[in-house]
Amino acid sequence: MDAVSTLSAKVAPFDFLPADAPLAMPTQNLRQRPETFGRDRHPPTTPPLLWLRRLAVIGGAVVLTAWGAFEMNRVLNSMGVSTLGLIVLALFVILGAWISLSFTSSLAGFVSVLRQGGLGLGIAREGPLPDLATRTAILMPTYNEDPDRVLVGLRAIHDSLVRTGRIDAFDIFLLSDTTDPDVWIREERAYLDFVEVVHGQGRIFYRRRQKNIDRKSGNLEEWVKRFGGAYQQMLTLDADSVMDGGLIVRIVSAMERHEKVALIQTLPVIIGGKTLFARMQQFAGRVYGPLIAHGIAWWHGSEGNYWGHNAVIRTRAFAEQAGLPHLPGRKPFGGGIMSHDFVEAALMRRGGWAIHMVPGLFGSYEESPPSLTDVAIRDRRWCQGNLQHGKIVLSRGLHWVSRMHMMVGIGAYITSPLWLLFLMFGILISLQSHFDRPEYFGETKTLYPHWPQVDPVQAKYVFIGTMAILLAPKALAFIAALFDRVTLRGCGGAFRLAMSILLETLIGGLIAPIAMLIHSSGVLSILRGRDSGWNAQNRDDGRVSLREIAHGYWIYTAFGTVMAAAAWSVSFSLFLWMTPVLVGLALAIPLAALTASREVGLWLKSWNLLLIPEETALPPILRLATENDLRRAEKEAMPDDAPGEAFAALRASPLLLAEHCRTLPAPRKPGSAIDPNLLVGLLKLREAPSVPDALAVLTRQEKAAVLCTKEGVDLILALPG
Repeated sequence: MDAVSTLSAKVAPFDFLPADAPLAMPTQNLRQRPETFGRDRHPPTTPPLLWLRRLAVIGGAVVLTAWGAFEMNRVLNSMGVSTLGLIVLALFVILGAWISLSFTSSLAGFVSVLRQGGLGLGIAREGPLPDLATRTAILMPTYNEDPDRVLVGLRAIHDSLVRTGRIDAFDIFLLSDTTDPDVWIREERAYLDFVEVVHGQGRIFYRRRQKNIDRKSGNLEEWVKRFGGAYQQMLTLDADSVMDGGLIVRIVSAMERHEKVALIQTLPVIIGGKTLFARMQQFAGRVYGPLIAHGIAWWHGSEGNYWGHNAVIRTRAFAEQAGLPHLPGRKPFGGGIMSHDFVEAALMRRGGWAIHMVPGLFGSYEESPPSLTDVAIRDRRWCQGNLQHGKIVLSRGLHWVSRMHMMVGIGAYITSPLWLLFLMFGILISLQSHFDRPEYFGETKTLYPHWPQVDPVQAKYVFIGTMAILLAPKALAFIAALFDRVTLRGCGGAFRLAMSILLETLIGGLIAPIAMLIHSSGVLSILRGRDSGWNAQNRDDGRVSLREIAHGYWIYTAFGTVMAAAAWSVSFSLFLWMTPVLVGLALAIPLAALTASREVGLWLKSWNLLLIPEETALPPILRLATENDLRRAEKEAMPDDAPGEAFAALRASPLLLAEHCRTLPAPRKPGSAIDPNLLVGLLKLREAPSVPDALAVLTRQEKAAVLCTKEGVDLILALPG
């Protein structure tokens, strides 16, 4: 008997996974309508008079856009019919429609918040928790994340469900797509510790894929095909997700009562921010976010959207309709669908299932990237995923609101280069009016002269109106908070809330032109065919050296300097009009450094600025997460004999080694695909005189490959330490 078999025989078996319960998940054809199995195109959970709500929001946006276009035409009318004038007017109409829809939707959200709406489906905010009749799987996908940090939130969710008395209705799955072999073995060890501490044998499971095909969407699809048949619902999470057990029970119960509902999306609130940037993000999400979410939930109705996490999904509906195809062509537009969540929601709605959002319930949380640099990296990937939707938006059978979701997602990134073009053409049209020789009466003689100049007074009114529409949601959120004692008290009172909104608006306004250029460069990069890849998100404190910041942001300062020179060359008044944009670009380097500062963020917190209610009065679920995080920090501070390197960890723990070996895939069969990393890795292990020598020559891919085979593990154990 070899070493692995001997150790495995001495350790009691541990159930990493339950019995298979396969569920078919066919790949969808976007060119033909799907089979709906007799479901009505209008789900029974559709709110009454939903068409009237949509008419009010979209119709209001159309009216505002038309008014803005009329006023902007008056600004440019003295220029006559010119190419530049038409371009500027067209850009203004597109951008005006974008901000007008945001305004009218926020106005609807303001009314919904004041009326304490945002629920539906018979969900109650308070009162006894309902009993559950079905089983739900809680899915936590992870990709090269710190496993101890991931399990802080997952254990908090588990303990919160225990307190509800409904834990028996849930199984928990940690679904790993990790490619780093050291992180993989740490995941296994952390999982074993977690199960032992909470006595979760038989209801908490761990699975790692050898090949992370199609990333997160492929991870979930593999789970559905293998285990989905045993669960009526699945709760999808992100690695930083935390959800209150009572909230989970209420929305799962709603799924049980409404058989035609495929998905219920909660409103995740950003928490845990320490840097100035993260604290601004969480403040904006907590104060403005509910208003925006209430608005879109009010007029989306049963055609809601999916944000990829913190949502309960009917497993059968997901399997039946959400099998994602690969898009034709090469990356970045072809291949696997990156922003899969919007598409999955659209496909389930296409199949006759209802998609709902319930922003009226709190208890759903996530974290924010700590710095502008980290957001830029994440947004580059999101930008590519949303632009891919251009190949999907015209798919057969999609509901028009689902198409609108995709167009809004595309617009979130396309509007940045459009704003940039608007600014550039604005400078050009000012140059034209400044330097062109005037033709007072045109080619045909008329009684009244034609003055070829932009009307500065009318331009001022248009600017004021545009800013009012842009900033109105923040003002509405402040007014709504005045009627909510919990939110008002949690944000430090009316005065500090007002100061926080002003501070966030000021810094956010300075950052906006930088973000505009970041998004514009991302769009340009994707249009040039560059793939963003997929990396683990940074969840640390965001500290970056000033040298790195200067290297990454000098280009924005240089661009701002060129724009300032162009504006100054036209007129001092144009330079003053563009000051908000120019100042933000000129200060790009210090702004990036300031907002990434943990010290500045915590200093503002000490003055009760950018405060959110979850910091003032910690909810029970976050208290559990905080306690778990403190235990993790104490554990990290203490001397730890457990090695962090994979080979050493397996050699040091018989239990970990035995359980690792029990989860290994079946040996390769003759004729199946050959893994070059495995062949080279095994050869290097055979030739290495010791473990340190082996580690010195193995690549990360080879190391992961040998850890996936019994032969590789035997060779590792046989090497001298």
